[in-house]
Amino acid sequence: MTTTHSPSIYEVASSAGVSVATVSRVLNGKGPVHEETRRRVLDAVESLGYVPHGAARSLSTRRTMNVGVLLPDVHGAFFSEIVRGIDLAARAAGYHVLVSSSHSDLAETTEVLQALHGRIDGLILLNAATADADWLRRTLPPRVPAVLLHDPGDDAEHDSIRIDNRLGARMATDHLLDLGHRRIAMIRGPRGNSDAAERLLGFRETLAARGLRANPRRELPGDFGEESGFKAGERLADLEDRPTAVFAANDAMAIGCLAALRERGLRVPEDVSLVGFDDIPIARYLTPALTTVQVPIAEIGGRALERLVAVIQSGREEKKRHDVVAPTLAVRASTAAGPAARPRARRREEQ
Repeated sequence: MTTTHSPSIYEVASSAGVSVATVSRVLNGKGPVHEETRRRVLDAVESLGYVPHGAARSLSTRRTMNVGVLLPDVHGAFFSEIVRGIDLAARAAGYHVLVSSSHSDLAETTEVLQALHGRIDGLILLNAATADADWLRRTLPPRVPAVLLHDPGDDAEHDSIRIDNRLGARMATDHLLDLGHRRIAMIRGPRGNSDAAERLLGFRETLAARGLRANPRRELPGDFGEESGFKAGERLADLEDRPTAVFAANDAMAIGCLAALRERGLRVPEDVSLVGFDDIPIARYLTPALTTVQVPIAEIGGRALERLVAVIQSGREEKKRHDVVAPTLAVRASTAAGPAARPRARRREEQ
């Protein structure tokens, strides 16, 4: 049986005629080293085929080269896109990603954070249920940089990136109103979720601004999952004064709603127009293609990782940044003119 010898850092030092500490400084880019010495060390590394041991390197730099990502759930296209953006940026920066789920439970979130302590250089945290600034101060690992992917509220101690959910909801609702719809329903997100609360508020604000009153019977519960969207679609189809349009607080629920409406024999958009939120990859490939509030999901994940790495590598306390990402509206085939606009459209055709 043949074994392959892996050269050690001591052999590199001996070959280059320097100390182990000098080899470490060259490989980690830390401390002053003469250019001639640096070249000798790199030549020795190349000729011997030396590969630095990750654990040894982390001891010398006091970094693990790992970042933690804590999500409410790891199921679903939205979270997959967030992780994809983080992973692409992490690979470019030389970091590994440890992903875990909190299942939107604060007690479980606390346990996961304790398990990650000492194993990560930084953390990206998405919507920790009803977490507030005090909970974050008590629970996040001390001296570990963190970027929050939700509204930080009164927390000024951590960087954050969030979506302008109210603006997105206003865009979606205005779009349906401009098409002539007046009986508009909304499928809400889970209670206690700040994104869901902001989208519901934006929906109600827009109706009020256009002189319409929100109807509680047209605000259906949801949990951001397809099944809850399907159940909401069934209930909406059975209403006596059935809505002519539906705004779902995310695309997954819009997809479930679409399936329920079809099962009840309703056509989208001829009978009911439908708008989602997020623009997950499958949205444009549905039949009909889904009109939705477009959010650069993967880009947000990448930005969070880049910001986190910048803080880790600076090693300094810097002024915290709280970025807000403005969504856009992607108008596709799932929305069409409502009853209020159709007579006018027919009159124009007759002329």
